[in-house]
Amino acid sequence: MDDSANLPLPDYDHLPVGSLQHRIRTLDADGVTALLDYEQAHGRRFNVVQLLTQRLDALRSGDARPSGGDPAAPQPEQAPAPAGGSPGNAAATPDNNQPLRHGVAGQTPNRDIRAR
Repeated sequence: MDDSANLPLPDYDHLPVGSLQHRIRTLDADGVTALLDYEQAHGRRFNVVQLLTQRLDALRSGDARPSGGDPAAPQPEQAPAPAGGSPGNAAATPDNNQPLRHGVAGQTPNRDIRAR
């Protein structure tokens, strides 16, 4: 069985470091210790080990406490895309996205002359 399934953060191996920094705030010292042990046994990413070690030291010294929140809650990097696709407005998108060439005003192909 994969020991990553028992970690306090779901899908830990695929979390970006920036997201991990925020997600570990919900964990107590035991949870951070479990992640640190797993990281040292598997990935050994220096910046992640350093981040987890600093958080663990802060929790043990009393300088930090676990914040509220659910570490399993969907995060922006994992959240499903909004229904209906992109919020962009297709009606406001220009027909031609070709940039003007320098030095040849009025001679750029595919430009609508009426736009002047």
